[in-house]
Amino acid sequence: MALRMWASSTANALRVSSTVSRTNFSLSRCFSTVLEGLKYASSHEWVKHEGSVATIGITDHAQDHLGEVVFVDLPDTGTSVSHTSSFGAVESVKATSDINSPISGEIVEVNTKLSETPGLINSSPYEDGWMIKVKPSSPSELESLMGAKEYTKLCDEEEIH
Repeated sequence: MALRMWASSTANALRVSSTVSRTNFSLSRCFSTVLEGLKYASSHEWVKHEGSVATIGITDHAQDHLGEVVFVDLPDTGTSVSHTSSFGAVESVKATSDINSPISGEIVEVNTKLSETPGLINSSPYEDGWMIKVKPSSPSELESLMGAKEYTKLCDEEEIH
């Protein structure tokens, strides 16, 4: 029940749905939350495209595998990012991992809260733990990203292997 309440509040905050059902979110074998209405990269970043801006963060699956996030290195506003290239890093108690941009464009906003409270990535990867907002230079790159069902399948396959 708590998971459904969390998923509902997350969906509302992201404005992806106003009700919770199996079609609005899904759970993989690793029990990571995957939300409908977002696009996903195989490198475990998510994108929410609204108007001329795309918000990017790492998925619940990624933060779960990283463990407790203790530091986040993000670029400055105005920096350009390239499709599949690293734009920053997340350091956890387990390891440091690069964050890849699922799309190309110019960063128009950086989540500065993460410098003081990097654990937001663990507690709220789809809401408060977003990383950057980008003005896409090639919106067609969004079409190459996975939907929720495809991403859930990828996570399930990773858990099996």
